[in-house]
Amino acid sequence: MKILDFDSQVFLAPMAGITDKPLRNLVHSFGGGNIVSEMVAINALERKNPKTCRIADVRDEPYPVVVQLVGGNTELFADSARLAEELGAYSIDINMGCPVKKIVNNNSGSALTKDLPLASKIIKSVVDATPLKVSVKFRLGWDHEHINVVDFAKMCEDSGASYITVHGRTRSDFYSGTANWDLIADVKSAVKIPVVGNGDIVDGISAKKMIDYTGVDAVMVGRATLGAPWLVAQIDNYLKTGVETPVIDIEKIKDILLLHIKGLREYYGDRTALALSRKYVCWYCKGLHDAKRFREQYVRTVDFDTAFAVINEYFSSLGE
Repeated sequence: MKILDFDSQVFLAPMAGITDKPLRNLVHSFGGGNIVSEMVAINALERKNPKTCRIADVRDEPYPVVVQLVGGNTELFADSARLAEELGAYSIDINMGCPVKKIVNNNSGSALTKDLPLASKIIKSVVDATPLKVSVKFRLGWDHEHINVVDFAKMCEDSGASYITVHGRTRSDFYSGTANWDLIADVKSAVKIPVVGNGDIVDGISAKKMIDYTGVDAVMVGRATLGAPWLVAQIDNYLKTGVETPVIDIEKIKDILLLHIKGLREYYGDRTALALSRKYVCWYCKGLHDAKRFREQYVRTVDFDTAFAVINEYFSSLGE
């Protein structure tokens, strides 16, 4: 079952502070895959907070972007959906799965799995507010004693969602343990709208296994893309061709990292970009030889001339 007009069965997961415009551009540059924005808080968007509006503004991105909204107020959701539409959203995704304490304490994210009537009102308000298609991302339930994922999925469908994304963990799991694909399969059997499966997708083989095992229409990949922005396109290619993409060589990883940092500088400016680049450097070198020394050296850099010199020196040493 095709999801909206997307040609790909792979979605880049929305990750706060990570799936920003520089990363979205980079992921898209490899070809294949569907792009979702980082989480946008409706309270701040409705107030026209400049930083939040910039996060939600995808008008100059030359590919469809699903903009994800998070919050717990029905009226603000409607207003924010209309504003997201003005800012170029291809479709709207409602976050009902974020497990972070400050989100759930605001009656948002995973907290909404405990309040189906409110969750339904929110979905209906967004569907009524904009002609854009509306999807919902959620977890199996609040904890293992309160798993209600099938009922929640049916509620989303009845409330007008065009498709849903199910993360195969509860809120109490956060990101630990193994995702429960059996319950994702139960959801797929229970609803008629398309279902995206999320949880433990790390490559093309695991993506194909989830699709075959659960029957989902697409998969969503998140943490596995950290330091590997090419992964979405590789999974997309594998699902379409059955052919695994060759391993990215060391020199190419260096070039992609430098390109990523360039994107960060253009978007954020040097000071913020340098700070943000430290986490990406840690992810890009994960599993590489002598990565600990490289990370320790990089986090001490105070300007980009030094930072680039450290990167070039480290990757050159790997090729020796």
